[in-house]
Amino acid sequence: MAGSLFTDASKRLEKALKYVAISDDAGERLKYPKTSLSVSIPVRMDDGSLKIFPGYRVRYDDTRGPGKGGVRYHPKVTMDEVQSLAFWMTFKCALLNLPFGGAKGGITLNPKELSRAELERLSRGYIEAIADFIGPDVDILAPDVYTNEMMMGWMMDQYSIIRRKISPAVVTGKPITMGGSQGRNTATGTGAFFIMQAMLPKFDQYPENTTVAVQGFGNAGMVVAECLYQEGYKVVAISDSQGGIYNEQGVDIPAAIDYKQHNRSLAGMYCDQTLCDLGDNQQLSNAELLALEVDVLIPAALENQLTTDNADQVKARYIFEVANGPTTSDADDILVSKGIYVFPDILVNAGGVTVSYFEWVQNRSGLYWSAKEVNDRLKEKMVEEAEQVWHIAQDLEVNVRTAAYIHALNRLSEAMDAKGTRDYYQDT
Repeated sequence: MAGSLFTDASKRLEKALKYVAISDDAGERLKYPKTSLSVSIPVRMDDGSLKIFPGYRVRYDDTRGPGKGGVRYHPKVTMDEVQSLAFWMTFKCALLNLPFGGAKGGITLNPKELSRAELERLSRGYIEAIADFIGPDVDILAPDVYTNEMMMGWMMDQYSIIRRKISPAVVTGKPITMGGSQGRNTATGTGAFFIMQAMLPKFDQYPENTTVAVQGFGNAGMVVAECLYQEGYKVVAISDSQGGIYNEQGVDIPAAIDYKQHNRSLAGMYCDQTLCDLGDNQQLSNAELLALEVDVLIPAALENQLTTDNADQVKARYIFEVANGPTTSDADDILVSKGIYVFPDILVNAGGVTVSYFEWVQNRSGLYWSAKEVNDRLKEKMVEEAEQVWHIAQDLEVNVRTAAYIHALNRLSEAMDAKGTRDYYQDT
């Protein structure tokens, strides 16, 4: 288990294994990814030059069904990161009782430096490289950091060209016109909001008496902030990659969203401006936002935002992880020791993969649902699993993250037992 991020992620599994009746063989299998693929993607740039981009795809476990996981474009993408994300997806899908295993993919680059045409060639090239590794019954892709429905449409189209048949179910998060689902582009933020609605009243935290800070004002962060604002919560701080703003009376979230959506590059895909330029608000750094004295902190950016370096400074009483892996395991211990409730990423941000499952079902059946149907099904699913996790935490007297992993592990164990014992190439 080389690699700091994956090693750290695996510590959560070790804690939960103490509470689950799972065989040593099954526990050992879950410590390692099933299959990992590294590829080189040649792309002809607009100026005629050729560049090679490293790409990755990991299928961590497929005990419960085909792999499922997004594809991210980011300068810091590594195999270690992709493996860790696939690990989290394995438990996330089991936790939500979805018929999927965990997978993830990524390409190492700064997508803001590429034109739209170059991004399309890159996206199609990625599918050319991994086409034999994926499929509607093998491994299903979705958007992630710096990828969107347009790129998913390119990927689905390229896969269909290779297979010589229309294959919408190989990719979720596609444009509606290509078989995408209503509600998919807002599902991660909406699902997180449903979790907060279900959990905060258990602590007598209601909209009128709850302050919130959101770190990361991308797609998911925007949506959850808007949902909270519309419900009456006071969102006092938000931030993007360049910095943030604070307003004791509450940030005007619709105005912030409008600003982000209208200050974009000519390609219309990535923001050029920063929230720091918005309105009459106090500016603050991302580090300062994480230490604000608020009721609820929502990390919605990237991994490892809460570490041993800053966990002691956190003053929020409740943390809802909308990003993947925003809290290191050591920081987790500090937060729990301070009496802070951390609602983990594998539960809070599972709305995206849940509606991706809905999209996959719709693609395979040819029957498509309305936005209301999708949201109603999403809320029911998220709240049902959140309540089960909460009861496990109370019954076993463990923190919420460990309870979530216990719940997921129980389902993975049941699936492994149902498949029976396997002879792993023993001599006979």
